[in-house]
Amino acid sequence: MKKMLATLLALVMVVLPLAGLADGIDGIDPAEFKGATLNVYNWGEYVDISVIREFEKTWNVQVNYKTFESNEYLWLQLASEDAWDVVIPSDYMIERLIAAKKLQPLDKSIVNNLDQLADGVKNLPFDPDNTYSVPYFWQTFGIVYDTTKIPVEEMEAQGWDAFHNPEYAGHVYVYDSSRDAFMMAEKALGYSANTVDEAEITAAYEWLRTMHKTIRPSYVTDEVIDSMAEGLKWMATVYSGDASYICSENEDMAYCAPYQGTNIAVDAMVIPANAKNPKLANIFIRYMLDYDASLANSIEVGYASANARVLEELSGPGGEYEGIDAYIPRSDYEKDEMYVDLPKEWQTEQPNLWAKVMAE
Repeated sequence: MKKMLATLLALVMVVLPLAGLADGIDGIDPAEFKGATLNVYNWGEYVDISVIREFEKTWNVQVNYKTFESNEYLWLQLASEDAWDVVIPSDYMIERLIAAKKLQPLDKSIVNNLDQLADGVKNLPFDPDNTYSVPYFWQTFGIVYDTTKIPVEEMEAQGWDAFHNPEYAGHVYVYDSSRDAFMMAEKALGYSANTVDEAEITAAYEWLRTMHKTIRPSYVTDEVIDSMAEGLKWMATVYSGDASYICSENEDMAYCAPYQGTNIAVDAMVIPANAKNPKLANIFIRYMLDYDASLANSIEVGYASANARVLEELSGPGGEYEGIDAYIPRSDYEKDEMYVDLPKEWQTEQPNLWAKVMAE
């Protein structure tokens, strides 16, 4: 999940606003935190590191910034009582963490800038009042593809069924995520992405097995971004923010959110119940939502900002992502769904079935 700045314009957009990132918060003296460490756990390739460095400078602290590759791995880390001050899980995992009492409420006297949120990330079902979470980025999951190899009309007509097309064998990346893999199979079959029906789950498993045998995809994670920007494969499953970067780097690439429906995902900032520095964590969350940090981060990684002003500017005339459909997730298609937390037995079974698919 990344966006490397490629033009002087992009550099100007990032560097100039950083001067504003040093603004403090009325009534809070940065000297209070001198020498403190804030432990932040985020997805890989999902931040402009200069934003982190500016926060350290402003608040006289050190940020211990680490990354994870899946919500399920994050769950294991939090279940083991590892102490993190800010973590950035996805919607359904936040639902699970709230139910397990693993999160603490935000201090809205500090996080007092929720009015900056874009309409698409307001009143979300897993935390409608933002009691525990503040959206960070949002996206869909879809297909980025080389239009010189697969015509636009052909891809749009196939959607997820493209992953059963033997003509593409050996030319495909599939993102290694059990939840997203089962979603694409379930949507291809006309099911809900949140199904718990055993027959539908079995059918989705068989759909994925057929995919594996038919097109023999390469299973990847974040390396898919640069690889597709370089045109190394014909198509890949990716998050829309990564597609924004890929399409901005390679004019032959396009993004398809399949007509069968897909996942609308939101990653949000939360504070674990056992956080050692909750006050500083609230300050960090406020800082990351503000315009300047949100702008720098969204330019860097290509994902749709949770900040309304940033979202409008980057997608509008002269914006970094003007004309790139992948940047703003569609949010009104009836077949799209947000994940919900699945029953406990399926939380284990789904990754196990996905591992079997990849191992065949």
